[in-house]
Amino acid sequence: MSIFDRAALEQEIGQLEREMSGPGFWSRRERARDVARRAERAKALLSRWDRAESELGEIDLLHGMARDAGDDAELASLSRRAAILADSLRIFNIELAFSGEHDASDCYLSINAGAGGTDSQDWAEMLLRMYGRFGERIGFSASLLELSPGDTAGIRSATLEVKGEYAYGNLKNEAGVHRLVRLSPYDAAHRRHTSFAAVTVIPVTEEAVVEIEPKDLRIDTYRSSGAGGQHVNVTDSAVRITHLPTGVVVSCQNERSQHQNKAVAMRILHAKLADLLRREEAQKVEELKGELRENEWGSQIRSYVLHPYRLVKDHRTLVETSNVDDVLDGNLLPFVEACLRAGDHPTS
Repeated sequence: MSIFDRAALEQEIGQLEREMSGPGFWSRRERARDVARRAERAKALLSRWDRAESELGEIDLLHGMARDAGDDAELASLSRRAAILADSLRIFNIELAFSGEHDASDCYLSINAGAGGTDSQDWAEMLLRMYGRFGERIGFSASLLELSPGDTAGIRSATLEVKGEYAYGNLKNEAGVHRLVRLSPYDAAHRRHTSFAAVTVIPVTEEAVVEIEPKDLRIDTYRSSGAGGQHVNVTDSAVRITHLPTGVVVSCQNERSQHQNKAVAMRILHAKLADLLRREEAQKVEELKGELRENEWGSQIRSYVLHPYRLVKDHRTLVETSNVDDVLDGNLLPFVEACLRAGDHPTS
C-alpha cells in the first residue's frame, strides 16, 4: 500500500498546473486528457487528506474537553466519529494505491446467474444486494439499469451503473465467477447445493466513443420487468440492443421512456466495445459477450461457503474470513486491499 506524501503531491499539482497553462496544451488531446485527469485526482486526494486532518484535530480537541468534564455521552459520540474516520482513512489508503488508467472512473457492473438453476438465480440476487451494500459503505451511488427476474426466485441477470470516486478501481477485481455452497432453501430434501454467478465490470470512460454502424445493431423493445409496485412501467419501454458483429448484448429498463432507455443502452454498448478494443484478448471478448468462462466448478475467483462450515475465500489472494454475513452485507474492503497488495490482477 502507498504512503501519503503531502509535499510530493503539492509539487505534482504545481507541475501539472504549469503544464496545463502552457501554450498549445489543449491541442494535444490525449496528453491533455491524461494531465487533466492526474491533476484532478491529485487535488481530490489532497482535499480528502485536509478534511480528514481537520476532523482528527476536532475529535482530539473535543475528546480532551469531554474527558476533563467527565461527559460520557460526548465521549461515546466522539468514539463513533473516530471509528468513521478510521474507515474513511482505510478507504483513502486504498485509493492511494490505485494506479490503473481507469481506476478513478465510474463503472457498469453486471451479474449473470450460472449453473445451478433457481439456487444460482437466488445467488445472483444475493450478489446484487452485496454490491449495493458495498456501494453504500464506500459512498457510491448505484443505479439499476436492467434486471431480468428468475423463473421462480432471484434474478437471471442485472446491470448496475456505479458512480463514485474510484468505483472501477474498487470493483474491477470482482469480475469473475462467484461460487456459493449452502443448504438449498429450494430443495425439498434440504440438500447442499453449489451455485454460480458471473460478474463483469466495465469502466465508464470519456473516450468510450466507438464507430457503430446502424446496420450492425438489432434493437428490440419489451416490457420492463421487476419486483413489482407502482413504478414498474407497463409499456414496451425497455430496450435491448445487440451488436451483431461481436454478439455484445446490452439492455436498459430503468428509465421512463423508450428513448431514454435506448440512450443509456447505447452508452453501455459504447463502453463495452471500447473495452473490447482495449483488451483485445480473445478470452476477454468472450467475457463481454456474456460467456465469462464456464460458470461452474473450477473457474471461480471466490467461494462463499455457508454449510457445512462458514467461510469466504478468495482463490487469487487466499484471503479468507469466517464472517460470511459481514461480507454478504458489503464488507469487501479486505479483498480489495489484498488484490492491491498482490499487484494489478489480470481482470484490471
